[in-house]
Amino acid sequence: MLRTACVLAVVMGLPRSVPAEETYRALFTSVKDNRSTETAEIKSRVVTPDCPVAWSVRKLTLHGGKQQGVELVVIDNGKMQITVIPTRGMGILQVSMDALRLGWDSPVKEVVHPQFVNLESRGGLGWVEGFNEWLCRCGLESNGHPGPDTFINNVGDEATMNLTLHGKIANIPAREVEVLVDQTPPYRIRLRGRVDERLLFGPKLELHTEISTVPGSTEFRLRDVVVNAGAQDQEFQMLYHANYGRPLLEQGAQLVAPAARVTPFNAHAAAGVKNYGVYKAPTTGYVERVYLMKLFADKNQQTRIVLRNRDADQGVSMAWSVAQLPYLTVWKNTGAVQDGYVTGLEPGTNYPNNRSVERRFGRVPKLKPGVRYEMAITFGLLQGTRAVQDAESQVQAVRGGRETQVDAEPQSKAE
Repeated sequence: MLRTACVLAVVMGLPRSVPAEETYRALFTSVKDNRSTETAEIKSRVVTPDCPVAWSVRKLTLHGGKQQGVELVVIDNGKMQITVIPTRGMGILQVSMDALRLGWDSPVKEVVHPQFVNLESRGGLGWVEGFNEWLCRCGLESNGHPGPDTFINNVGDEATMNLTLHGKIANIPAREVEVLVDQTPPYRIRLRGRVDERLLFGPKLELHTEISTVPGSTEFRLRDVVVNAGAQDQEFQMLYHANYGRPLLEQGAQLVAPAARVTPFNAHAAAGVKNYGVYKAPTTGYVERVYLMKLFADKNQQTRIVLRNRDADQGVSMAWSVAQLPYLTVWKNTGAVQDGYVTGLEPGTNYPNNRSVERRFGRVPKLKPGVRYEMAITFGLLQGTRAVQDAESQVQAVRGGRETQVDAEPQSKAE
């Protein structure tokens, strides 16, 4: 049984005993209840006094410039801090643990409120006006390159629409946000949100997301469920744009992946395909290179990758099911720091071609009415040589000695 906890009592400094139920619940934002808490703080000593690790969850609202009104939630599990942006589709701004940070230095310096992002600008590239998160979702109706695609309009005719880069979901504020904490070991902390992408004569898609971690852990889990709430079959796409800059990204940093096949996106990427997993120092004028991958998986269809720095004493691991997210896109954008020195490691239901291309090759899932599609990724922060080595060993175990096919040229399915 869940009981709503009084977050405002904690914020105002009023003593409040926590009910003895096994799960604590605090509601931050609710369209249903017409409420939003501007600031709040939940602390372990109030909620889980027997937990040996001090943790907290904070809600705050940003002010000034294009970030006016943006809401953040900071989960501090006592070991690492995860900063979530409910206003931007429940994306994650950054994750930090001591000197290790998951994130990048985007030219976009504010956490931009969606009201200031025009997705149609620059020929459908307006999505980049607010792009500075460590992890943002691309979807739900579509993702990938902007451009024309066909659809059936409200009078039953085939029509053409111009899709914008990477869809809408990263620029839709969450309608429901709540924190749940298990009050028995291991005291898992869960931040849940719901984001809707709905319109008349179009998709009725719901994203139900949970970001969770255990106090003192160096891992956290992202679990998403997409629901077709409409009465007809509906296409959808999802790509997790996880973006890494310094300190992990540097000259000699490496991607370690159990790649079954690597295909360059275009002729420019083909020129560097032999070094698809090795990174350069910041290089002024560098033109991005993109590689499309299929990964090996273990007997349970689980796969795993690692990004590590040059000295192999810092890194991050990502693990997921290829049954849920069968494709990986690697975006190498090692330009000057001022221009955005970053690499994207992007598991997805598809590659980031325009939806018309992905549909042609069977990479656009379709949900029947009421059907749910679940996706989950576990992230591990790796600090120290031993942690990096252990994570790389797990990648090699997934590979199982199998060889990688590296295509020297772009293939038709990667057009």
